[in-house]
Amino acid sequence: MKVYTKTGDNGETSLLGGNRVPKNHLRIEAYGTVDELNAFVGLLRDHTAHPASREHLYQIQNILFVIGSNLASEPGTHMMLPLLDQGEIESLEQAIDEMETHLEPLKNFILPGGHQAISHAHLARCVCRRAERICVALNGDSPVDPKIIRFLNRLSDYFFVLGRFLAKELGVQENIWRGRH
Repeated sequence: MKVYTKTGDNGETSLLGGNRVPKNHLRIEAYGTVDELNAFVGLLRDHTAHPASREHLYQIQNILFVIGSNLASEPGTHMMLPLLDQGEIESLEQAIDEMETHLEPLKNFILPGGHQAISHAHLARCVCRRAERICVALNGDSPVDPKIIRFLNRLSDYFFVLGRFLAKELGVQENIWRGRH
């Protein structure tokens, strides 16, 4: 099977289910941004030495693939797709809570940076928030599983805390925002 099909040469693509839509359709933007996020998670995973974090990031990549397949589907399609489970949201919450037991309470805004892994965690956080915003916008036009929006919301929190956790693990001082005085 060839990778290129030439069916998108006129600016349209197919949703799972067969319906063709413009490539700038909000649904395409939603699953494309989730795909971009998945790529950033892979980059973050490649720069993370902490074994438990690497494994959790791999699980997140698999969940993002499930989310992408759901977003790429026509509303009301009866295709057999994997579904997002509430337990996956709870797993993120547990991971956040576990990392926070190793961190000082947050007293300042944190600026991204200090190490590639930390910066990649913040990039993933930003892309995740964009994916969430696009899914919220899409939900205004066409129903999106509410668990997808909740997962993305929690995932952005996870990446923020992971950045802080990685700073501690790497012995890197967090970059504290210092406002104008």
